[in-house]
Amino acid sequence: MTQTQHNLQSVQGETPEGTAPAGPTTGPLTAEELQLSARNHSMPLEAMRRDVTPPGLHYVLTHFDIPDIDATSWHLLIGGAVERSLELSMAALHKDPAITVPVTLECAGNGRSLLSPRPISQPWVLEAVGTAYWTGVPLAYLLGKAGVLPSAREVVFTGADAGIQGGVRQRYARSLPIREAMRADVVLAYTMNGHELPPQHGYPLRLVVPGWYGMTSVKWLESIEVVTAPFMGFQQHVAYRYQDSADDAGTPVSRIRVRSLMVPPGIPDFLTRNRTMAAGPVLLQGRAWSGEGAVTGVEIGIDGAWLPAQLEKPLGGFAWRKWTLPWVAEPGEHVLSCRATDATGATQPLEQNWNYQGMANNMVQQVRVTVA
Repeated sequence: MTQTQHNLQSVQGETPEGTAPAGPTTGPLTAEELQLSARNHSMPLEAMRRDVTPPGLHYVLTHFDIPDIDATSWHLLIGGAVERSLELSMAALHKDPAITVPVTLECAGNGRSLLSPRPISQPWVLEAVGTAYWTGVPLAYLLGKAGVLPSAREVVFTGADAGIQGGVRQRYARSLPIREAMRADVVLAYTMNGHELPPQHGYPLRLVVPGWYGMTSVKWLESIEVVTAPFMGFQQHVAYRYQDSADDAGTPVSRIRVRSLMVPPGIPDFLTRNRTMAAGPVLLQGRAWSGEGAVTGVEIGIDGAWLPAQLEKPLGGFAWRKWTLPWVAEPGEHVLSCRATDATGATQPLEQNWNYQGMANNMVQQVRVTVA
């Protein structure tokens, strides 16, 4: 029996006490999910008041353990279908041309815990996102030095983090099509917001792919291999796919779907996070982004009535865009929403994007507010 067949049998089914269900469930959060949520962390929504997210507030997802790497002995290996293999130290990389790119990164599983039934994995709510300035060497520059052969089809990136997932012992690895790898804005980053990469963000070197969900931006990078056939590693061929069911081969997750989020107004209740605020004028604000095309509009829902927000200039082509809307809050209970549209015409849905792995649920956010 395959792992996916086993998972299909367990959807919404009972499981032995003390174990997590293998497939999506309508039950409470499991001990395994709570353990994952303690290791990984999301960005507090109030941090969206900042154009750039500090490293300690930026979302973090680590599949396995954070490697402890000595940069003085570390080397990056570039090989495969190239004219010449390269072995580069950090000192050598710092001598190469550098670019700085503002990028909004979002985890592909953002919104997973809001799905029903809920796929079992990292139980993100809405805040698995962050925007930073990434500085490093353009990937295309190094591939040019290596000389990519005409038969090349993909580029595989392997990190130093190792573990077991789906019963498969592995190092975290993902690939990009050649056309994406050769984009001018794809960067091998060694600084974040002008400072050395923190350990949890991929020190000493990580890949950053603007516009793609965060699983593509491999951290703790150790090797780059140009290949002539599709990469069939676990994180590419099994994980990070849109599936209708466990036995569906699915399609790969790639670019970020359009999304907007609101900075919740007022003050929160400690436990429930329900919002309370005084009556009167308030400036609603938030951010919107998309990996498919520029954000062209954001609508704000006030108790179901939609109003256009004012958009500010984005930090870059793949960085979020600030929006604002003045609102005169009247006493009572209110539901606030925000919905973005991008240049492709895609608009956030009002209902969940359900899929078996819980990928890219960009359903419209709702914020309940008590005005007194």
